[in-house]
Amino acid sequence: MALSPAKASFQRKLAALASGAASREGAAAPMPTEGPVASEYQQLLAALQIDMNRLRQIQSTDKKIEAKRGMIGQYLPWVEGALAAEQPAQDEIVGNMLIWSLDIADWDLAYALADHFLRHGLALPERYKRQPATLIAEQVAEAGLAPAPAIDLVTLQKFDGLLQGRDMFDQVEAKLCKALGLAFQRAADAFDPTADNAVAGGKSALLQNARDCFQSALTLDKGAGVKKLIEALERELKKAAPAETPPETAT
Repeated sequence: MALSPAKASFQRKLAALASGAASREGAAAPMPTEGPVASEYQQLLAALQIDMNRLRQIQSTDKKIEAKRGMIGQYLPWVEGALAAEQPAQDEIVGNMLIWSLDIADWDLAYALADHFLRHGLALPERYKRQPATLIAEQVAEAGLAPAPAIDLVTLQKFDGLLQGRDMFDQVEAKLCKALGLAFQRAADAFDPTADNAVAGGKSALLQNARDCFQSALTLDKGAGVKKLIEALERELKKAAPAETPPETAT
């Protein structure tokens, strides 16, 4: 359902007011229970419950994702208001939209919400048992590990930078390392040395990055499924090194 510009602006302001209340009370304070902020928030929660019920009736994962793409727009003004605040409230709408943005591969929104959650120490809705860093890392990794990857190398690197140093299960971090390694490997396969944006170090640098990511994955999880990938890259690097060594200049 599309919101009018006036309604969208109203929701942004109320979300910011909720966050303002949180900043006076302390980090991630509960949402207000009275007043216009609470009233609008409860209406959005009711709409979200209806949408969640609709999603439960859909069995196909692809159709659920498509449905979420159609539903998410009505919650974005509220989310934008929350994102603009320095100290947000603990917000079920924003938490669910983090999950949805990852599900639908809206990486710009997902990154903004992931940064928001991690920076402010917010909690996910109760039905999600994992910590935010773990959930974000796993969903991003799975997008990169899919047979037809739904995320590119640059975006994977952005999320990896955001998640550096965060506490998560080793197996999940290994999956993210493997996804990065595969993305570097694809970039190496598609490398064009004549392109204006060709990376420094050429194809060998991309292959080395892929190998390093796979080795990190193996260190974290012996069952990561990267041993043969590492062996293949070692062989390819040995072949690529002489071919990419520039000829010596005659003196």
